[in-house]
Amino acid sequence: MMTRASTPHAACGLAAQRMRSRTQIPSTKSSFSVSRRRASSTRSPATPVRAVSEPSSSTPFTASSSHLENWSPSSWRDYTALQQPNYPDEAALRAAVAEIERMPPLVFAGETRTLQDRLAAAARGEAFLMQGGDCAESFEQFSTNKVRDLYRLLLQMGVVVQYGGGVPVVKIARLAGTCSVGVGWRCREALGAARGVLSLSFSRSLVLTRLCASVCASGQFAKPRSADMEKVGDAELPSYRGDIINGPEFTAEARVPDPQRLVKAYHQSAATLNLVRAFSSGGYAALDRVADWELEFMKASDEGEKYLELASRVKEAITFMKSCGIASLSELQETEFFVSHECLLLDYEAALTREDSTTGLYYGCSGHYLWCGERTRQLDNAHVAFMKGIGNPIGVKVSDKMDPGQLVELVQTLNPDNSPGRISIIVRMGAEKLRAVFPSLIQAVKEAGQVVTWVCDPMHGNTESCNGYKTRRFENVRAEIEAFFDVHEQTGSIPGGVHLEMTGENVTECIGGGSSVGETDLESRYHTHCDPRLNAEQALELAFYVGARLKDRRDRGLNHI
Repeated sequence: MMTRASTPHAACGLAAQRMRSRTQIPSTKSSFSVSRRRASSTRSPATPVRAVSEPSSSTPFTASSSHLENWSPSSWRDYTALQQPNYPDEAALRAAVAEIERMPPLVFAGETRTLQDRLAAAARGEAFLMQGGDCAESFEQFSTNKVRDLYRLLLQMGVVVQYGGGVPVVKIARLAGTCSVGVGWRCREALGAARGVLSLSFSRSLVLTRLCASVCASGQFAKPRSADMEKVGDAELPSYRGDIINGPEFTAEARVPDPQRLVKAYHQSAATLNLVRAFSSGGYAALDRVADWELEFMKASDEGEKYLELASRVKEAITFMKSCGIASLSELQETEFFVSHECLLLDYEAALTREDSTTGLYYGCSGHYLWCGERTRQLDNAHVAFMKGIGNPIGVKVSDKMDPGQLVELVQTLNPDNSPGRISIIVRMGAEKLRAVFPSLIQAVKEAGQVVTWVCDPMHGNTESCNGYKTRRFENVRAEIEAFFDVHEQTGSIPGGVHLEMTGENVTECIGGGSSVGETDLESRYHTHCDPRLNAEQALELAFYVGARLKDRRDRGLNHI
């Protein structure tokens, strides 16, 4: 997906300068043992295409020559690669990969460096990351309305969290090509005139001005699975791994991996981004339209009413600032696009890896922000081997199974220069385990002097079965977010973000919350192909909670390092 160039502003430059002035730990070579060679390692390596670099104020991730010795976009083939499909037609796979190699990069290097600045700010408590969307998106469910509704919901959540927390919100949507828009990053001196209208006290004089859009790309068509086979009754077939690999229908034909799905995912992501770009550049995301983002089915709900009350206050503040000549309409409509997905299908990722023409560094040009999952973060396996060589900001999902020493080694492997904003640790444990395990992870990272952005995924540690449906209870999801904030207060660290599986649709997939979805309601509107998602009312309720926790931290002077 092509994105327009990011143009950093003075405020961003100052933030980046402060980031670069922080003490860095020396880089040391980490151990990284080679595992067995894949059978497919005989394929011809992809020839990287140089990408045009966009300007950015950030310090790019750089690694020592020893760290990247013998690294190339295809060197992952020398390692064990988990969660990869077994394509029956090798020639068809090579043809699909070659077709993607000829396509334009989806993102540019300078844009990823700008995002790294934003994530570095979140690590310092000067911003907050919100990530939300589908677990695994479906080709069939793609529609303008679906894209629009998630877009609107993320706009709402961003305003709610920023209003409470008083810091810019960086959003990343877990949906193929769909975007969210957050606010902040400019006009740091303007708050004084508007403070009385907003009844806020933003800690660093940040105002609701510049829009920051974050987009999720093609990788969310894929889904790692715990089992290779799926059984229904007496029949057993290969597991559904996402529409980029095979189909959800329980038939032998649908479950055969098809490499042409890689190409389709690329094109659908590009089409979605075109739609999102039209929303963003056409004024749909302007803050003076904040009340228009309300979803129709939400208007009669308690959370919907709370949002409309907040929207009224924001509009009053914007009107006041404009009357004082503080905020121009162009500033209120500016956008940045960031795309994100799980770095899962390595044939696809390698095909979209490009060498930056100005720095000589490689970037994964399938998305700005990539993450490796709980099942693919092994130090001696292919995903870490691939990701250590690309300059993108990287997320790592960890459960209660993660050993503190292993986490430190993993962070060192992926970020030997200790570049702020390079690494986000996404914790997924369940509330009880998080309170027991998470402090030791924070302490280990602190003692190692490593700079990371801590993010809470309250969804994956709270999955259960009810009436034959895979579901999650809202109370458990909220409890894990509560535990996440509590542990950070206990350890003196910074909560950097929240990672949710959610939709702008009025689904009944998660139990509880203000929407009052009961166990018997699951069957009425259960539409997910994979994991259960929060509906719009449930997601907005969590946004209000997160905003309240950030406000409490701000009021007590805990928001910054």
